[in-house]
Amino acid sequence: MQRLPETNGISVEFLINNIWLILAALLSGGALLFPSLMRGKGTLSTLQATQLLNQGKVAIVDVRSPEEFSGGHLRLSKNIPLAQLGERIGELDKSAAVLVICASGSRASRAAAQLRRAGFGQVHVLGGGFGEWQSQGLPVTKAKA
Repeated sequence: MQRLPETNGISVEFLINNIWLILAALLSGGALLFPSLMRGKGTLSTLQATQLLNQGKVAIVDVRSPEEFSGGHLRLSKNIPLAQLGERIGELDKSAAVLVICASGSRASRAAAQLRRAGFGQVHVLGGGFGEWQSQGLPVTKAKA
């Protein structure tokens, strides 16, 4: 049997014999990177959000409805429903970092864009929203009846 030539120290025969293994490794690596690449500007994982909260000096704005908010929310968060954000934006300090939260992340992304347009410099969105926060078993406060 004739040996295939080597290219830069890698045997062409090795590549041909292991093409499926190589493709599987590339695809799995891509699948691991996909969530990071798809995260929007300023979107934080629960770990990153927790680190930001532990540093202090961050306003937490929950843009869910009052009913959703009363069912559970992050401690010290301020409930400003997305529909009211424009008229209540003056309640927030532009110089502080802001973490915006909703149920899944979509309303928070819209709110973050609105805050950025209003001149807020450090605006972050909790990726996966309150649902992701809860699923990670992180602390939640409920409104007292």
